[in-house]
Amino acid sequence: MKFKFTITSIDGILIIEPNIYKDDRGFFMEYYNKDAFASDGNFRDLFVQDNHSRSKKGVLRGLHYQINPHSMGKLVKAVKGEVFDVGVDIRKGSPTFGKWHGEILSSENHKMLYFPPGFAHGFLALTDGVELLYKCTGMHDAPSERAIAWNDPDIEIPWPLDKIGGMPFLSDKDKNHPKLKEAENNFVFKK
Repeated sequence: MKFKFTITSIDGILIIEPNIYKDDRGFFMEYYNKDAFASDGNFRDLFVQDNHSRSKKGVLRGLHYQINPHSMGKLVKAVKGEVFDVGVDIRKGSPTFGKWHGEILSSENHKMLYFPPGFAHGFLALTDGVELLYKCTGMHDAPSERAIAWNDPDIEIPWPLDKIGGMPFLSDKDKNHPKLKEAENNFVFKK
């Protein structure tokens, strides 16, 4: 098996762990294989865009999403450093609406997270020079960009701020997002 797919407590979010081949030279791994992903009954989307981001320690990006019809799922992997990566269910009518799932993703543990459309995504860089790769199921569409506040008290994400020595570094945009209950959102949960 090339990948281990783990279903989380939130329908749609998957933890994906690749098979890693190590020897004295280093390691080799696939981080995506169309056939392997298609063979997992929980994964149904195709990727159309790849993104690469770099962040300093303490940077918090999020919680971002794109509304329909330009929504996108994301497969997120840390290729350098360590992040606390989070997805929030924003699908109206979902039994887990407003709930979140987070994982430490790092270049050491090689874990990946998949968030389907209908989830807001964000991360906190826990080390300097963090680099993330994202495979996306939709194309970037600036007019469809939306976000919710990283510190929404109704969501209560316990960001590990102690690991960065205080408050996160946010873009001006990310400082001023609405709470989930006030955010524009056209996602509806489908069984």
